[in-house]
Amino acid sequence: MAIAFSGLMHVSYFIQKVVGWAAGKPIQSNEPPKSAAQAAFVVLAFSLAVTLEGLFTGNTTMWDSVPIAVA
Repeated sequence: MAIAFSGLMHVSYFIQKVVGWAAGKPIQSNEPPKSAAQAAFVVLAFSLAVTLEGLFTGNTTMWDSVPIAVA
């Protein structure tokens, strides 16, 4: 369960796509291609996760005089 929770298994999908791209062979799947809305959701969800992580750990690029809650 720890491996699934960590997201480590999702790296295998990325590796699969990179290897397929490097080999010049398309990846065959039984799933339909993702729509633009689905792709946008993934990008926005990742952006939100990165932003929240930075805010909660105090890793922002704001000036020191700006409070963390505002940054």
